[in-house]
Amino acid sequence: MARMARLILLRHGQSLFNLFFTATRRDPGLADPPLSPAGRAQAEEAAARLADRPIRRLIASPYTRALETARPIAARLGLPIEVSAGVRERFAFACDIGRPRSELEPAWPEAEFGDLPERWWPSRVESAEVVRARAEHFAARFAATSDEEGEVLVVAHWGFILALTGRSLANGEAIELDPPLAVPREVIWHP
Repeated sequence: MARMARLILLRHGQSLFNLFFTATRRDPGLADPPLSPAGRAQAEEAAARLADRPIRRLIASPYTRALETARPIAARLGLPIEVSAGVRERFAFACDIGRPRSELEPAWPEAEFGDLPERWWPSRVESAEVVRARAEHFAARFAATSDEEGEVLVVAHWGFILALTGRSLANGEAIELDPPLAVPREVIWHP
């Protein structure tokens, strides 16, 4: 029997939102912010770190900061970026306002947008229960489709990774998980 795929969760590199929010603890009002210079360096470092891994799929959130983190990894591995709104951030700040699919597609020709709707982000703050349900859905779908050996890399966000694992990751940090994935019942939500 073949071993199931291993999951690597990578939090996107530092965004301009992260840079300003960390300094002030206030929402700077940046919708779908790009990576900061430090975040771009973190993306390049992640690409170098992951270059020799047996990654067979690369999934990323539709937010610019996740796509910018995934781009050098995809280029180095020769993989397309599979875009999935299911691994997006918990909608709570201005940075969680996304861009429509019609704006993303021309900017990211190397990405596969599948069934991503034109507007894929919520219009109001998501509860912890909603994010947890999204994490459970991802875990179930991963279990149903990860029957091949190798690794699957997901470039996601603090809130989604926290809901899926119970762990708070720093920008550019990764965690590796073997299936089956067990979504924690209780998570402490603190930014």
